[in-house]
Amino acid sequence: MGLLDILLGRTKPVEPDLDQLFALPSAAVTLQAASGFSPTGQGAVCFATVEGSAFEQTHREVQALLDADTERTGPPVRLLRDEYGYSWLVSRRAPDELPALVNDLHAVNSAMEVNGFGPQLLCSLAGFADDSDRRLALVYLYKRGSYYPFAPLPGAGQRRDNALELQVKAALAHDLRIEQDLSRWFPVWGAPGL
Repeated sequence: MGLLDILLGRTKPVEPDLDQLFALPSAAVTLQAASGFSPTGQGAVCFATVEGSAFEQTHREVQALLDADTERTGPPVRLLRDEYGYSWLVSRRAPDELPALVNDLHAVNSAMEVNGFGPQLLCSLAGFADDSDRRLALVYLYKRGSYYPFAPLPGAGQRRDNALELQVKAALAHDLRIEQDLSRWFPVWGAPGL
């Protein structure tokens, strides 16, 4: 970045760092100790919907890669489309298998990136819940290389538990690269895995 970029307020985009996903298991320990939230075993990768044979081939590669896991019961990943037109590759594991879930999310992201679909990747998330069944997702923003918590309130309507999100942000500040710009904490209403 040069002097002109600094003067004009331009910033260099953050390079995606998929290895940041591997920080989730240790952050989950901190999260459970600080606020009682445990992994649900569900996670997903969100991307702008892609059509065509190249994507179908990538989806088959991801399925084959994750099928090699003999401990898994059920399909390795499901492809879902949400009401907003985005696609989700969803993985489900036992709640105590967060490292395996993280490997699944990393494999899906890597396969998408290697096959030229990196620009379509939006985020990955891992689901958490507490004893009173409150839900929380730790969302990894692919293009920002950072995480943020998303905590929808139960019941009708689309409302967030902002106090919980800020509490989680403070608790995980030393475990994850937290997105500091709160305007980028996008709601992921109805996200599979949440």
